[in-house]
Amino acid sequence: MTNLGTLGGYASQAYAVSADGSVVVGTSVTAQGSSRAFRWIEGTGMEDLGTLPDGTYSVARGISADGSVIAGVSTNAGGNYRAFRWTENEGMQDLGTLGGNESSATAVSADGTVVVGFSRNPAGAFRAVRWTQDGIEDLGAGEAYAVSADGSVIVGQSNSRAFRWTPTRGWEDLNVVYAQLLGGSVLNRATGVSADGRYIVGQGYNAATGRFEAFLLDTGPSCLSHQGDVNEDGCVDDADLLVVLFAFGQSGSALGREDVNCDSVVDDADLLVVLFHFGTGC
Repeated sequence: MTNLGTLGGYASQAYAVSADGSVVVGTSVTAQGSSRAFRWIEGTGMEDLGTLPDGTYSVARGISADGSVIAGVSTNAGGNYRAFRWTENEGMQDLGTLGGNESSATAVSADGTVVVGFSRNPAGAFRAVRWTQDGIEDLGAGEAYAVSADGSVIVGQSNSRAFRWTPTRGWEDLNVVYAQLLGGSVLNRATGVSADGRYIVGQGYNAATGRFEAFLLDTGPSCLSHQGDVNEDGCVDDADLLVVLFAFGQSGSALGREDVNCDSVVDDADLLVVLFHFGTGC
């Protein structure tokens, strides 16, 4: 075990670690009594990441696989909590909001290109969001807590219901999608997801025990290879071909039946399967 120390104060808390364990992020009380986001590097020690301009508080909650991108929340000059993204070259950057006065970042994809969290909209409601180089995107009501390695699977909670979001399927209530697995239990919040997006963890109500308990949900393979009936209507026809064409070039672990051969990319190989079986079942 390694004791990471503090920034001079009486306490510290770590929240995330790089893939190789050499970089840890969290928050620490300083000698002056304020809380600051920190980065700890093996062999170097703990570094104060500061705050947004004129802020008084910050915490780092997410980190990329190589430790180069860090995300969290900091107060700004107005005392509002704002999501931040930090890198060595750019320092701490305010990621903005959906029009309200608050936002918070909770996790970062492995390559650092996707940051997830939540933000208030102009009406003051919390919305799950993701930040990319294109800006902020509203994923629906609730809060996002975790993201898969490639940024394609995001999980969180909305109105005490666990949800999953993917680019191809959008927002999904896990209690609806996996109702057949629950036996009357309820998944209240999803707080973590495996690198490939398959396994989701969180807290729910266990109907069998009458308790609120941690859960592990195996969502199974996101794709099952088939012979070209993409829309599962029993006929391989133009409709199936169009689904593959519209998804052409997409990649990632969250692809569905449009990835006919399940190689995580929609390409010529998938089109060829549909064409080879064209007319089957019709």
